[in-house]
Amino acid sequence: MRNLKTEGIIIKRRDFNEADRMVTIYTKDLGKIAVKAAGVKRITSRRASHIEILNYTKISLYKKSQIPVLIEAQMINSFTEIKDSLEKISQAYHICELIDGLCPEGDSQPEVFDLLKNTLNELSLVGGEELLFTVHGFEIELLTLLGFWHKSQNESEELDTHQFIENILERKLKSHRIFSKLQ
Repeated sequence: MRNLKTEGIIIKRRDFNEADRMVTIYTKDLGKIAVKAAGVKRITSRRASHIEILNYTKISLYKKSQIPVLIEAQMINSFTEIKDSLEKISQAYHICELIDGLCPEGDSQPEVFDLLKNTLNELSLVGGEELLFTVHGFEIELLTLLGFWHKSQNESEELDTHQFIENILERKLKSHRIFSKLQ
């Protein structure tokens, strides 16, 4: 299949060449995929605003080689409520870092996609203490879905998820280190 259509949440992006970007998208159908977005750094690009980090986007891809190329993008939800709050965006970036680090590329897990989408929706609505409970619940659920943790209520509440995840990734989490300096 050369042309693909799917929906996904943008979890990472990086510049590639002069006018292109490499975008990592977590989709329901394909799991985590890396996509080349040709020409999106140009001023005239109509796709650029649709593929910002945290956007829930409908995408069309053309797979001519190893890396699919983005043909079309249409934003479904930009999660503006999250992007307007430093506290919320720091937690959302943390969530994206976990999805990117813990989920293998090309492994479709619809439950993980639903967890990601539902958690971002919930982050849009909550604040303060509830924000931390939401993120901790996401971490426990993600670890459970990926097979790293067996969810039992008593132990899950006491689990230092950051330390546990850093041991799995064999590196420190960047999002917490960066945003802790800003607060």
